[in-house]
Parts: sequence; C-alpha cells; structure tokens
Amino acid sequence: MEAHYYNIDVKWTSDRKGILSSPELPSSIEVATPPQFPKGIEGVWSPEHFYTAAISSCLMTTFLSIAEFSKLEFKSFSCKASGKLDQVEGKLLMTEVHLEPTVVIGDEALREKTEKLLHKSEAACLISNSVKAKVTMTPIIVVG
Repeated sequence: MEAHYYNIDVKWTSDRKGILSSPELPSSIEVATPPQFPKGIEGVWSPEHFYTAAISSCLMTTFLSIAEFSKLEFKSFSCKASGKLDQVEGKLLMTEVHLEPTVVIGDEALREKTEKLLHKSEAACLISNSVKAKVTMTPIIVVG
C-alpha cells in the first residue's frame, strides 16, 4: 500500500483558541485548551477530545468496513469513549482510552458474529495501533 498524507492547518485566533482546518475538507473546527488547564476554555473541542475521538471514530469506520465485508446485517452502531489524561514520570500523557461500542442487531443468532467482528475491528484499528495509550473495549450488543 502506498503512503497516505492528511493535511491539517491550525491558526491561533485569540486567548487559548484557534481554528483547525484542512485544505481537503469544507469545514473547520474551533479548538482550544481544555478547561482543566490554566486559561482553558469550556465548550470547545480540545486536542484531548480529538485524540479520544480519533480512536473511537477509527473503531467505527473499521467496524463498518469489516461488517460490510463479512455481510453482517445490523441496525445501528454507536460508541461512547473515554480518554484518560494522566501524569507519568513528570509528563502529561493520554494513558488510556476506553471504548464502549453498542451495536443493535435484529437477530440473537448474530450476537457471536457481531462480537467477534467488534474485537477484530478493535485489533485492526490503525489509530489504536498507532498510539501509546492502552485501548480497552467493552462491547454492548443489543437485539432489537
């Protein structure tokens, strides 16, 4: 496979805020220091949110691909994620990300296959495989 590049621009606007954009995308996102830090700003996406979101959204897109290839019929996919920022040896690090994907299926007979594909997706997620943080997953499968 050939290498791929993803281009991002960030521009400071004021205080501890900036605008994140990409020449490849039509919209931009405001980004700021999170409120847990001095002069942090509430209600704005932070790098820590993006880190956690990258892992969660990678799980989703990987699952969608694997489920399609495996011909798994499901009704919905959602995922809650929690990223932990901690101090380790004097440095702040994202040390853990816990994923809680929920997949709704129409038939109990698909439960085992769904769980297997979720675990396969987590193992294949390129973002999870690229980070130092411990990534754990607790899948929830609902028949409905």
